[in-house]
Amino acid sequence: MKILRWLDRHIEEALLILFSTIMVAVIFLQVVMRQFNNSLSWSEELARYSFIWLIYMGISYGVKKERHIKVDVALLLLREKGKIILTIIANLLFVVFAVFVIVYGFDIANQLLNFGQKSPANQIPMGLVYMATPVGMGLTLIRLIQNLIKHIKALRGDSGSVRKINEMDQAK
Repeated sequence: MKILRWLDRHIEEALLILFSTIMVAVIFLQVVMRQFNNSLSWSEELARYSFIWLIYMGISYGVKKERHIKVDVALLLLREKGKIILTIIANLLFVVFAVFVIVYGFDIANQLLNFGQKSPANQIPMGLVYMATPVGMGLTLIRLIQNLIKHIKALRGDSGSVRKINEMDQAK
């Protein structure tokens, strides 16, 4: 149970640190090697694929922290319950989009895995690179469902949830 709790709290952070570290280290190594007139053929490709995974993990992290891009002008005009209802509607639309991306992203990644296509320099199966989309959006879907549950509890009148949402709004 402790492992699941840790994963729930830190999976995005751990993956973001991992992919950022890989990307920065590989790019730094490439810059150093160019100073010695010896360019690496694989570094740019690995950095690009790390960046792709970093982006999709970042989407999930943004949803988890409720820091994803949104226009909140309408929220300023609404009262507490109206803000919660509008947030629930927005999250439901995001859930529909996430499910769409997961389904079609998985189909594309699975087809590439079945074709056996590999990246030119590193020979990484391209299906693994494309799998960043369904995995990242899958984590995003989990975070959206967690947010929906929290907001529905707040809408029902759970004072702890309302207080937590207000504190998060003030912290922004």
